[in-house]
Amino acid sequence: MPSILPEGDPAPADGSLPGSAAVGAAERDLGVYVHVPFCRVRCGYCDFNTYTASEIRGVKQSDYAGQALDEIRFAGGVLDRAGVGGRPVSTVFFGGGTPTLLPVSDLTAMLHGIRDTWGLAPGAEVTTEANPDSVDARDLAALAEAGFTRVSFGVQSAVPEVLATLERTHDPARVPQVVRWAREAGLEVSLDVIYGSPGETADQWRRTLDAVLAEEPGHISAYALIVEEGTKLARQIKRGEVPEPSDDAQADFYDMADAAFAGAGYDWYEVSNFSKGAARRSRHNLAYWTSQDWWGIGPGAHSHVGGVRWWNVKHPAAYAGRIAEGISPAHARETLDAETRRVERVLLETRVVDGLPTEVLDAEGRREVAGLIAEGLVEGRAAVAGRVVLTRPGRLLADAVVRRLLGD
Repeated sequence: MPSILPEGDPAPADGSLPGSAAVGAAERDLGVYVHVPFCRVRCGYCDFNTYTASEIRGVKQSDYAGQALDEIRFAGGVLDRAGVGGRPVSTVFFGGGTPTLLPVSDLTAMLHGIRDTWGLAPGAEVTTEANPDSVDARDLAALAEAGFTRVSFGVQSAVPEVLATLERTHDPARVPQVVRWAREAGLEVSLDVIYGSPGETADQWRRTLDAVLAEEPGHISAYALIVEEGTKLARQIKRGEVPEPSDDAQADFYDMADAAFAGAGYDWYEVSNFSKGAARRSRHNLAYWTSQDWWGIGPGAHSHVGGVRWWNVKHPAAYAGRIAEGISPAHARETLDAETRRVERVLLETRVVDGLPTEVLDAEGRREVAGLIAEGLVEGRAAVAGRVVLTRPGRLLADAVVRRLLGD
């Protein structure tokens, strides 16, 4: 089952934000994330807040769009009262779960609710995640007609044996078909892959890389498999049924991916994300890495506005109950102090290609930069210009680099 929500300060029932949230709001983008918590099956490695038909009680999937629309309207009022409304939405991202398990009419209604509440900025990026077996040509055409601009397909692997280990249900042969349908509809395409699955070989990972590059998507996300406590996969590993993923193999696989993507004309812009040119980066994901404002709609969704962060109750039934009462679905929240915000900038901005301004580091962190340059983990030329930018080896060790910059 999904992991437990963190605790925090009590969240007010009316969702009101402190005056500090409005400081600098005009310089920040506003995004919206819509969490759709439904899946046809639960993958063994998944720790997300998602539910299959057999796991969910007390709510109906068909009611979800209406509940999300109520939270969208609630959010509009909260932001207006806080003085941070009035900004058109720059990016929208439907994630989950599998958003495309809902009818296209539901996804359209939620997108139109966002547009009616805040407006969409010119050139707004509107993305939905989808499994290759959860959409067809008609669905993709209807999504494009409704205003979606981008689709992110969860490919994970091109090798049936690896997909079986991950308990993914689609046939790899369907991926070229859905990519073609998406392009015919006028949608930008992103493909997501996972490396380092239990027992995955270098040859199998190479097959996945070759298959993904053959589709020439504008964007690729490549994530190392993380074994989360409480998942079926974690229990299988503990019982010795499948091998534990190897850190060394994952490092080798990342290096293979980075080289293959660079050779095919893809630039890295975040440790796990690559695109063909800056225009095809995921602007929504970059909003997270650069601490812009976003409101997360749905059960378990997280939001951040002007240094205030909150997270909704997790279970869809609890969420539906809050929405029906007309009160905030937030479980708890926190207001970040200046030092916490500085530390988070180091954690997040170090991972992106534009890097972290060295002025954000404390004196100990600035002294550490020289050693990181000497070890080949940070670019020397960028540091001279006042920014910490990771090299390829540095990206492999990004977490360790961040700990050193923070003196941990």
